[in-house]
Amino acid sequence: MTKEDARKTYKAKRLDLTENDIEDLSLAISNQLLKLPIWGSSFYHIFLTIAEQKEVNTDYILNILSGKDKNILISKSDFVSGRMTHFLLTDNTPIKKNKYNIPEPVEGIEIASKKIEVVFIPLLAFDKTGNRVGYGKGFYDRFLAECQPKTLKIGLSFFYAENEIVNTLETDIKLDYCITPNTIYTF
Repeated sequence: MTKEDARKTYKAKRLDLTENDIEDLSLAISNQLLKLPIWGSSFYHIFLTIAEQKEVNTDYILNILSGKDKNILISKSDFVSGRMTHFLLTDNTPIKKNKYNIPEPVEGIEIASKKIEVVFIPLLAFDKTGNRVGYGKGFYDRFLAECQPKTLKIGLSFFYAENEIVNTLETDIKLDYCITPNTIYTF
């Protein structure tokens, strides 16, 4: 399957999900995450859910991270440079949706990519070797390239892996894990 076909197919699959489906599947994904040996780190980057895109609801994961007293980082996207800036999420961090409905911090304490130890990554599709397909702007590939090589990259998906995504690029950064409601994929 090509990236373009995967985007089209999985956007359509997401549209078929009800709000209840999204909540149930998101809770199952967060419960799967508890099985991973990732909880000894300090700095965790997570995306805030774009509800309009029917993404995995990361509120459950945010609750886990807060309960474990972890440093939680969220990003602000610059659509001119194609880069993301990362901010520490605190009780005082103001959040506002940008013109693409992405919830982002307005301001806050900036943290360098190199400090981030675990990244939870949004995606539309992924394959059995850890390739992922996002929305096609390359934000996460550029961000992950700035992280330490040992930074764990964890995709979150409602759906199972495709056998192969054929038109990957050298700049595409593979996942270490992908978590679905029923399966933990390790790459």
